[in-house]
Amino acid sequence: MVISGFQKLTLVDYPEHIACLVFTQGCNLRCPFCHNKDLVCSMNNTNQIDEDVIFRYLDKRKGLIDGVCVSGGEPLLQKDIISFIKKIKEKGYKVKLDTNGTKPLVLKRLLDENLVDYVAMDVKNSFEGYDKVAGIENVCVDNIKLSIELLKDSKINYEFRTTVVKELHNFDNISKICKYLGKNVKYYLQNYRDCETVLVKGFHSFSKEEIIEIKNKLIKDYPNISIRGI
Repeated sequence: MVISGFQKLTLVDYPEHIACLVFTQGCNLRCPFCHNKDLVCSMNNTNQIDEDVIFRYLDKRKGLIDGVCVSGGEPLLQKDIISFIKKIKEKGYKVKLDTNGTKPLVLKRLLDENLVDYVAMDVKNSFEGYDKVAGIENVCVDNIKLSIELLKDSKINYEFRTTVVKELHNFDNISKICKYLGKNVKYYLQNYRDCETVLVKGFHSFSKEEIIEIKNKLIKDYPNISIRGI
């Protein structure tokens, strides 16, 4: 495991749970609005955290925190991700995974072996516009679709989410995402927030009124759509 960040306490990343947050290094996408550029761009981080540090912390916090959020980067790129999560589960903790959905076979194994309790999957854009938003060419959208279906067919808690950026998204492609996901799934619009660590400068968020208008146009047909970040 290449771990480059560890937050010992989070009250917001795992819904209804007290958790810690592990950040893995490296990602196979280059979303220009990504705010974790130091995690995305290299697998060779000199500030790597040994996984034993995580496990020692978990041993000390039994009964005080509920779970571990495994985020990134893209955690499912890690060759040891299965064994790492198994060790967390063996210690009695719940696991929430953040993923971009590009590794459905690894996701399937985690689901089949009951190693994750909650998955938050990013859906970057409607499928015909995926490359532009993901920042690379020839994204395999079939893998994205398979990951979506794996979660919808699973018995765990999950959510889908899209970070919406003024220059990259509009009502039409958000509506297409909703149509593909269906009316019964949790779907969050996360309004982009500019920061110093963003991969590419110059993007803007929607105004509060604009993003609420988008949600209100969709909520009749997709009652589980919500907004974060306003």
